[in-house]
Amino acid sequence: QVPVLESGGGLVQPGGSLKLSCAASGSIFSISTMGWYLQAPGKERELVAIIGTGGSTNYADSVKGRFTISRDNAKNTVYLQMNSLKPEDTAVYYCNAKPTYTNSDFLGYWGQGTQVTVSS
Repeated sequence: QVPVLESGGGLVQPGGSLKLSCAASGSIFSISTMGWYLQAPGKERELVAIIGTGGSTNYADSVKGRFTISRDNAKNTVYLQMNSLKPEDTAVYYCNAKPTYTNSDFLGYWGQGTQVTVSS
């Protein structure tokens, strides 16, 4: 079983919305901080948003007020609602699950990524 699997990417016009989903295996979801990261062409992977096991959240400044991360513990799924999308949001979006008991040497489980393209 793939530990982490994203879905929901696609092509959207500027100003539009998309909702990404990430399903994680039950054995890790409930004990993991879940995060969304993006990687644009030629750039490093960077944090978009994270949500802790208790629901606390943190966002990159570039997405505050536009994106919302949430988790459904009954479905072992984390979501990223993206509104007011801009062309500069175009990237591959990756889901990450990092069990809270792991140290900093372990970067977490990564999904395969889903492409988000914002273009008219």
